[in-house]
Amino acid sequence: MPEPVLSRGPRPPARRAGRRVALALALVPGALAAQEVIEVPSGQPVTLYETITGEAETGGVAVRFRFLAPQIARDGGTMPFELAAGDIEFLCESYALPRLSDTGPELAQIVITLMDRPVPFGQADPEATQFFEAFRPEDGRCVWEGF
Repeated sequence: MPEPVLSRGPRPPARRAGRRVALALALVPGALAAQEVIEVPSGQPVTLYETITGEAETGGVAVRFRFLAPQIARDGGTMPFELAAGDIEFLCESYALPRLSDTGPELAQIVITLMDRPVPFGQADPEATQFFEAFRPEDGRCVWEGF
């Protein structure tokens, strides 16, 4: 499968320091079918729901990794944000970064989302609990960028 090409012209020098990423949608082949439980520091069961690639608000590419984490539910859940926050950082560094290559358009942002139930991207669900954080890839690490 050929890699998609994004053509947006030259970038300002300040943005060239970011990591580059291949945008092949085979990033996580069969992500929905696999339903592999990912081990995270808190011990809660987490599975990949979907991966979405798009443009970051600041320019460059944003990749969103959206995970199901039923224990974060506000009604009956046992996982507060304080514990889940460590899982979010872990998922960025140990799950997302290794799945992104250093070739292709500039990667500006990685967003990690934990949700207690499937919620279509961009749609509101007042019953759902979602935690998300944005990171900038830098020197092989995820650097937190608060929204």
